[in-house]
Amino acid sequence: MRPTTRPITVLLIAWKLRLPLILAALTLANPATCGAGGSESQRLTPDHAVAVDRAVREFMQTVAQNVTRDGPLAWIRYLDARTVFFMAVNGQMAFPNGAAAQEGTRKFAQTIRHIELKWGDDLRVDPLTDDLAMVAASWHEIQVDTAGHPVDEAGYFTGLAEYREGRWQFRDAHWSSPVSSGH
Repeated sequence: MRPTTRPITVLLIAWKLRLPLILAALTLANPATCGAGGSESQRLTPDHAVAVDRAVREFMQTVAQNVTRDGPLAWIRYLDARTVFFMAVNGQMAFPNGAAAQEGTRKFAQTIRHIELKWGDDLRVDPLTDDLAMVAASWHEIQVDTAGHPVDEAGYFTGLAEYREGRWQFRDAHWSSPVSSGH
């Protein structure tokens, strides 16, 4: 059966059987009746991909600058507060949702006097849609705790950046640090 005749056949069968709910479900589920590309993901034009790449790179730099200037509490602005958010660290779930991430960030901020975050020059942005992009970069951080002890760490970060409510934020994140060779 040709795709253009299938909706008509479904309509006739549904009418004869008096199944309006099935008719509605089948009609809406058929891509031919929903318009071209109804079930396909949105494709980015090259110009949009460049714009998303540029915006996400600026976002990443803003995150590093504000975390360095304002301390760990700055992270709260950049972590999605919804339940869809999660963060893993070195293969372990650190925060299963946005509320846990906000609470954990507030507790962590009480233990830090100063923090300096730098992303590596290897920052990668993979624009997925107009409002979603994967990011990846090496990172280096110096933390000074409230007793004045410095901690120097480095590793690799990956995350899903999402543009919503007029700004970019992390929908998901994963931090990793190299495992020491002295097992």
